[in-house]
Amino acid sequence: MASSLSAKQFLGASISSDGAARLGFLQSPQMLPSPSLRLPARRSQSRHLEIQFAGSTCGTYFCVATFGESHETHELGYRKLIQKSGKKEHHLWRKRDSAGSGQKALNLVRTVSRLPNEKEVVYGALDKWIAWETEFPLIAAAKALRILRKGNQWKHIIQVAKWMLSKGQGATMATYDSLLLAFDMDGRVDEAEMLWNMILHAHNRSISKRLFSRMISLYDHHNVPDKVIEVFADMEELGVKPDQDTVRRVARAFEMLGQEDNHRLVRMKYQSKWKYIHFNGERVRVRT
Repeated sequence: MASSLSAKQFLGASISSDGAARLGFLQSPQMLPSPSLRLPARRSQSRHLEIQFAGSTCGTYFCVATFGESHETHELGYRKLIQKSGKKEHHLWRKRDSAGSGQKALNLVRTVSRLPNEKEVVYGALDKWIAWETEFPLIAAAKALRILRKGNQWKHIIQVAKWMLSKGQGATMATYDSLLLAFDMDGRVDEAEMLWNMILHAHNRSISKRLFSRMISLYDHHNVPDKVIEVFADMEELGVKPDQDTVRRVARAFEMLGQEDNHRLVRMKYQSKWKYIHFNGERVRVRT
């Protein structure tokens, strides 16, 4: 053999049925100790395969292969040595982890349930609840709001939601929906209107149908038909299609204000011709 290769650089040479030479490398051919390689041929013990590197173009090497008396030029590709990086370190204090958020939520519910309805006392206890947290426990707070909502604890929902917003956290449609519902059930229409105006100003183009329906339901619940029409006008301006419950509330508001034409137009434009009822344990579609 004209020169020797280390096992780390050369994997082997083979000849296909058409006489083409194939090589495998773990490192670039620049690392080879010699530009010439001489190997015994597989077809015959007396014939040999001689490979000489001719040059490099864009990382691809060419060779001249001599098998017996025939001379052929072949293109050789090589694989570069790729070093895989080790496992990425994960730091628990750098990611949001929902593990244990359920227990944190229960602790929050127990904490606020024992407190008097005083802003300073409640906010102080909630600040202690997050005192040892490296980042705001948003998942646990959202779960706590759902638990309080299921228990109809409207005052505590208002306290926790307001505290979250004061920290710059939880400004989502779900939080706003829970807060508006709590204002509705607790009879705080003025505070609900202030929150709604803030939502309109901050999230003009991203207010969901659910939130519009919640505000219309609030005004309808407290018999404020002119405010129902006002929210519905914003809803139409933003191109949000109302659901059937909202259509009935808006039509009733127009009727209470004596605007029969608008009452009829709203029903013609938005009210569905069909509705679904349960009859004999089955869901049946009937005309409205």
